[in-house]
Order: sequence, then structure tokens, then C-alpha cells
Amino acid sequence: MSVEPRINERIRVPEVRLVGPNGEQIGVIRIEEAIRLAQENDLDLVEVAPEARPPVAKIMDYGKYKYQEALKARENRRSQVNAVVKEMKIRPRIESHDYDTKKNHIERFLLGGDKVKVTIMFRGREQSRPEMGYKLLARLAEDLAEVSVIEFAPKQDGRNMVMVLAPNRRKSDAVKAKTSNVKSASAPKSAPKTKEKEE
Repeated sequence: MSVEPRINERIRVPEVRLVGPNGEQIGVIRIEEAIRLAQENDLDLVEVAPEARPPVAKIMDYGKYKYQEALKARENRRSQVNAVVKEMKIRPRIESHDYDTKKNHIERFLLGGDKVKVTIMFRGREQSRPEMGYKLLARLAEDLAEVSVIEFAPKQDGRNMVMVLAPNRRKSDAVKAKTSNVKSASAPKSAPKTKEKEE
């Protein structure tokens, strides 16, 4: 189904509520008069609200309008594609070394702009101790507070417990800047060459 608006002579109604090229309300006028006004301005008459009674038409540059709509649609598609959710699975009785490794992975995902779904997987008797999962997720959220915000609070989901962290843009930008400053400061500087005195 075409969603292209009708323009100029394709608008087959006796009258329209006309909006001028600068957004000014002109009022309800006959379609022939509206088309004439558009042509006088070297612009098009575009039907922007066909369902209204009478339909609303605007005087505009239709080519430019189509271009801007295409840009908007492309930007919307790009932002949908970029919204990636990574998943990290953790056991409730995780060793501290493994915890640090998983935490670092999650931090890297967040700094890369991705959301992270953290899943605590309970087995056997662990299922009767959900507080272990809550405690672990609270610790993780606290450790990553500099770069993330909790988008979906910890919640029991069958045998698992789930929490979703989203990147905190402002804070993660500050952390990235701080990290790059530390790296450049710790880079070995070549010592200035000293000229030895000849005796």
C-alpha cells in the first residue's frame, strides 16, 4: 500500500485547509486557488492530513520533503539496529576471579553502547535461595554504577533471575575519556638526548 501523499492536481477534493510555506494558517480555500498559490511560490501543494475534514494541505518543496522523510526513516532504522542486547550468564556461587572476568566483559559491552541482560542460573537446591541471586545482581549493579543504569530490575524468571543494564551515556563517556588520558600519561616517553661534554 502506497503511503505517498497526494500532491498538486492529484488532490481530488473541492477544498482544503491550507497551510502556507512558513507554517502559517491560510484557512479553508478552493483546491484550484491552493494549487495556484503553490505554483506562484514555485512549490508544490501536498496533502498532509487526508483524513481531516476538509483535508489539510501544505505549500512546500515536495522533493526536499521526500528527502528529509527518507533521512528520518534511515536514522530510525539505524537506531533500531544499533540497540543490541548482549547476554551474560552467571552462576550464583561464582568464584571471585570468574566474577571479575564476567564483570569486565559486561563493562566492555556497556562502554560499546550495548545493553546487557544478566542471567543468574540456579540449579538444584540453589532455587530455594533466590536471595543469593539478588545479592549478586545488586553487587554487580553497584560495581558497574559508573557506566550503567538498571533498565530492568532483578526479577525471578522460572529457574533464572534476570536483570538488564543499559549504558549510562554521560558516565561511560567520562570513563572512556579518563581511561584514554591514563593510557596516554602512562605511555613511555623517550628521554631527551643529552650531549656529552667533550673534555
